[in-house]
Amino acid sequence: MEWIFSLSTTIVIFIAAIFILVTIHELGHFIAAKFFNMRVDKFSIGFPPKIFGFKKGETEYVLGATPLGGYVSIAGMIDESMDDEFMNEEPKDDEFRSKPVWQRMIVITAGVIFNVILAVFIYAGIAFSYGEDVIPIEAVGGIYVVEESVAYEVGFRTGDQIIGINGERVEYFNEIFNPAAITGRDLSFMIVRDGEVENLFTPPNFLDRIGQDGFLNQSNALPSHISMVLEDSPAHKAGLQDGDEVVAVDGEEIGYWVQLVEKIQNSESALSLTVLRNGEQHTIEVAADPETNMIGIAPPNPREIFDVRTINYNLAESFGQGLKKSEDTFFGIIQGIGMMFSGDISVRQNLGGPVAIANVTKEATDSRGFLGFWEITAFLSITLAIMNMLPIPALDGGHFMFLLYEGITRREPSPKVRMGLQQIGFLFLIGLIILVTFNDILRTFGG
Repeated sequence: MEWIFSLSTTIVIFIAAIFILVTIHELGHFIAAKFFNMRVDKFSIGFPPKIFGFKKGETEYVLGATPLGGYVSIAGMIDESMDDEFMNEEPKDDEFRSKPVWQRMIVITAGVIFNVILAVFIYAGIAFSYGEDVIPIEAVGGIYVVEESVAYEVGFRTGDQIIGINGERVEYFNEIFNPAAITGRDLSFMIVRDGEVENLFTPPNFLDRIGQDGFLNQSNALPSHISMVLEDSPAHKAGLQDGDEVVAVDGEEIGYWVQLVEKIQNSESALSLTVLRNGEQHTIEVAADPETNMIGIAPPNPREIFDVRTINYNLAESFGQGLKKSEDTFFGIIQGIGMMFSGDISVRQNLGGPVAIANVTKEATDSRGFLGFWEITAFLSITLAIMNMLPIPALDGGHFMFLLYEGITRREPSPKVRMGLQQIGFLFLIGLIILVTFNDILRTFGG
């Protein structure tokens, strides 16, 4: 029953996110069309079959049962319905085709613009409501690097201090993982080692590798301090106490929490821990639980160790943050798509469909609650804007290309050509959805 509940929750969260994104996108088309006095015959959120609908004025408003998109049917426009009967009649003043090219371009791009605006507002709302937690770069000292890890192959070594990315120093540790920076063409990390500044350059497949194996984060810099010992655990029974600092394991000096965990999980017998307590050293023998391979200790609180600060923003500053976050996300996605086309990262590993979106949305909500839901919704809104502007017939970008051609040549592409390309584009999109969904399922089940 637990998996049924989890699946149901995933579906509900996924539908909620898609409903918001599609509604805002189609609302952009609708408002722009109305602004230029175009007749809108139908405003649909979701595809058929129809759950319910009503008509107000000249427009029918519909909620469809298939929550993977929506559409605004504007009179005099060849759209997803493939209806071209109106082409045999004289253009009417309230039809799409009778309006100037520049107005039609605005109507076509309005959905994308509204998705970007939505992302800016969400990010601004998060900044205003929650502020931003940052870690001063100088607060994160040396890092622990596991041998045979991706970080080790790049050139990181235990004790290195990360101070910048792509040749530029950063003020906060969070900036190291800026999406626009991490997807840069020549990704490199600036470190301090033995008092000297060095730049470590990453291989072309770096993002694929960290997607599979993970990379460095603030936990790699946590010291080997024990914040809490669980009652009746092996550690408790052996005599470890809250606040102990483990400085050696089996005589080998250590200083990092990840290093301590690695020693415990790789142990095959009891470990001899050298512990610093109230300025005195103690030696404690402890064996990991054979079932969990753990001893029952908790790591130190990162907020206390790294002097995590919360920056609060006023309304104006929040919108500045919303714009910056949206810009970083936009260029991060664009650069990521470029890396897929160039072969620098795997299409299979990085191109996701409905299943991947649902899983990521659920994970974000589980880990960060409503904050996580809105963060991933803003990210998806930018993604939807970018994908819709790809020059593929049946997408907004395809319609825009037809209009661009008309604006340059001063003549419209023939209805027959547009209909043919629309059908090809629609079939391509159906095939792409099937492909990415199948790929999602394979990844989900470890194929």
